[in-house]
Amino acid sequence: MDNFRRPQRAKENNEFIFGIRAVIEAIKAGRDIETIYQQRGLGGELFLELKALLKDTLIPLNQVPVEKLNRMSQKNHQGIIAVISPITYQNIEDIVPAVFEKGEVPLILVLDSVTDVRNMGAIARTAACVGVHAIVVPLKNAAQINADAIKTSAGALFSIPICRHSNLHKTCLFLQESGLQIVACTEKTNDFIYAPDYTIPTAIVMGSEDEGISNDLLRVADHLAKIPMTGKIESLNVSVAAGVILYEAVRQRM
Repeated sequence: MDNFRRPQRAKENNEFIFGIRAVIEAIKAGRDIETIYQQRGLGGELFLELKALLKDTLIPLNQVPVEKLNRMSQKNHQGIIAVISPITYQNIEDIVPAVFEKGEVPLILVLDSVTDVRNMGAIARTAACVGVHAIVVPLKNAAQINADAIKTSAGALFSIPICRHSNLHKTCLFLQESGLQIVACTEKTNDFIYAPDYTIPTAIVMGSEDEGISNDLLRVADHLAKIPMTGKIESLNVSVAAGVILYEAVRQRM
């Protein structure tokens, strides 16, 4: 009978903003928004105003059935619910020059389509422990930064810059132009993670467990590196894999 239980309704709290006008004003006021859920088929002048406003932001707009919105809230949401982000997203274009100006060697982590919030939290915790300067995630197909992610990160998501960008390929090109090498952690190579020189400015790319790193990022990478595997299990959890390669970078930098 457990399989037929109705899904619990999300708690009503200040994590959400309801209604088109309220969301428009929140964006104009500079509120940090994680994502916006839009009822499929929604139209009207006010909604068009919202869409126009979103063109100048990096806020994901997700079309969903009205039933999902109703499960999230019983309030009059007018077909729009915005989820408030607990963090402020930053720009990698601002962070990299600042790292160089401080005389430090940049170590950046790029997460390609890592969508599980607990993996995101665990990766952020490790990244903070090893001194990663920033984590870059895509605008879409990325884990939400929510209470579960923050709890799993042990609060690290509040201390390490998280950068959200619409095109990771262009972001990696920017990193290369800024003097960073791109190391893609993938099984599609014969080279192990010990081969690259991590003592130089480096961005490490990790992919999702099911699809790995996208081909356009693999093509732009300076190095492909895999983690040695000798057991019957063919892959590691992405948060564990991130820890393995990050600590190889730490070992070389010590």
